[in-house]
Amino acid sequence: MSARDLLEKARRAADSARLLFEAGDVDGACNRGYYAMFDAARAALLAAGSGETELPRTHSGLVTAFSMQLVKAGRVPVELGRALNRAAEIRLIADYKDEPVDAEQAAWVVEQASVFVVAIQAAFLDEGGDLA
Repeated sequence: MSARDLLEKARRAADSARLLFEAGDVDGACNRGYYAMFDAARAALLAAGSGETELPRTHSGLVTAFSMQLVKAGRVPVELGRALNRAAEIRLIADYKDEPVDAEQAAWVVEQASVFVVAIQAAFLDEGGDLA
């Protein structure tokens, strides 16, 4: 899958997260919000020069690669790395724990998903509208 395809998938997931949140499904909203960020992070790594076969195969591996290759290198703001980490933690609770995710946490994930996708698009789109 290309970086452009992953970014489009991320946009759809962010839209789905908002719809699920508005419907009262906070767990589903957290899941889709995190996956919007996950796919946008994958797109960013591809656009930054990682080959598709070099992308991490685990969630924690992707979060680490995003931090090491893009945040620490100054290609994206530190806040994006922190948001990806926190969204991953909340998604794990929503998907696998018996603890509830509250509406405030879900609203944060949904908002951050949109912010993250827009920021990745802005950082990695060239002037012709293609991912670099």
